Amino acid sequence: MRNTFVRLCFLTLGAFIAAFALEGFLIPNKMIDGGIIGISMMLSSITKANLGLLILFINTPFIFLALKKLGKAFVIQTLYAVAMLGLGVNVFHHHVATDDVLLATVFGGVVLGIGVGIVLRNNAAMDGTEIISIRFAKKLGFSIGEIIMFFNVFIYTCAGFLYGWDRAMYSVLCILLLIKS
Repeated sequence: MRNTFVRLCFLTLGAFIAAFALEGFLIPNKMIDGGIIGISMMLSSITKANLGLLILFINTPFIFLALKKLGKAFVIQTLYAVAMLGLGVNVFHHHVATDDVLLATVFGGVVLGIGVGIVLRNNAAMDGTEIISIRFAKKLGFSIGEIIMFFNVFIYTCAGFLYGWDRAMYSVLCILLLIKS
């Protein structure tokens, strides 16, 4: 029971750190994350729908794809982490850390990387594209990284049309920093 409580605390912490990175650095500077979260960010920008709800609703079907391959515990923990991310973006909504694009890129990537890393180290994920990639990599004959890269090239291309190519390139740089964190 204690281990479960500690894990939930870490999942909450990681999700809230990631939410702060999104709301404090990326969103106010018209940058996006990759994957389902990036799609949710663009849809929220276009439709003005609640970002937290979009993240939760769009990710949920992909999370259930993980049930067979990754197990019940992973799915429950991932649903919890995604729900906490959705709650976190609402808590931090309009809490802008900086409007300097370079600072937002660097610190957004690092802070987001820390949040995502905490969640991943606690046997959960916050984005459905990783789950899709894990589930279909062998069937499609591509690596997990190649499938994620394919999704993200499409997502960042859409971001280029929506926010401008400079913001899409800053978004890519931000994600590279996330990976290095």
